[in-house]
Amino acid sequence: MLLVVNQGDRDLSLIDPSSGQQVATVSVAGITGHEVAASPDGKTAYVPIYGDSGVGKPGTDGSKISVIDLSSRKIVHTIDFGHGVRPHCAIYDKNSGMLYVTTELEKSISIIDPHSLKIVGSVPTGQEQSHMLALSRDGSRGYTANVGPGTVSVLDMKARKTLAIIPISTDTQRISISRDDSMVFTADQTKPQLAVIDTATNKLKMWLALPEVGYGTASTLDGRWLLVALRTTHQVAVVDLTTMKVARTIDVADGPTEILMNPDGKTAYVSCTRSKQVAAIDLTQWKTARLIDTGAAADGLAWAK
Repeated sequence: MLLVVNQGDRDLSLIDPSSGQQVATVSVAGITGHEVAASPDGKTAYVPIYGDSGVGKPGTDGSKISVIDLSSRKIVHTIDFGHGVRPHCAIYDKNSGMLYVTTELEKSISIIDPHSLKIVGSVPTGQEQSHMLALSRDGSRGYTANVGPGTVSVLDMKARKTLAIIPISTDTQRISISRDDSMVFTADQTKPQLAVIDTATNKLKMWLALPEVGYGTASTLDGRWLLVALRTTHQVAVVDLTTMKVARTIDVADGPTEILMNPDGKTAYVSCTRSKQVAAIDLTQWKTARLIDTGAAADGLAWAK
């Protein structure tokens, strides 16, 4: 099952990937949620309730996470921080068994025990607006895109400390890590270029030129290609990670934002915020196979097996 958070409708779409149809929606309760994570058993979804504003802008500060039972399609629990923290990106780490959630106003990653549903710790990022998080395969390292500062924080998730802060731009967005953990990617929002960070040195390795300003990124499961959302041209750029150049672009729909790989390695899903759709890209044909109707301002994606 493909999960899609719809900011505008304040709900979660449940998509049958085989038919490409929305089979149900679940209200996430309260103000807007942006992102979603699923438990490894596919039974539970976690939707942080961010608030009604953009990153770094005034507005309502979210303070809760909605816990949704996917079989009954109901909210069964609410994790409450007790004050506004703007919880945003959620990742269920199979290595530690913990749920990590970026909590922007606390400049941290909050650690939640998904069994007790208690907040059990945090990892400081040392920066404002730590919006998105990427984890190494073993869960030992975390990397956050800090939007307004235009930096990336490198985190020791086990020791719960900041290892480095890497300057990128005056404004950066989204973040992902290569399949072999050697590179981290984040998109400069001031120029059509992608920052490539060497994880061995925690330094900027190179700038990768893009046709337009990039946004969300994700590597294919074989580690050969990197997909980059190009919001202004309604496309996804395909980067060859052996040559570090754009090999092709694929037309999707309006406002491509987040990219998620199907575990079968044959399909990539791209949320298209302004078109109320998710594009399903055939990775063997390098083309959009179908557009799936979701809700208003489709954003965060997760896979529930």
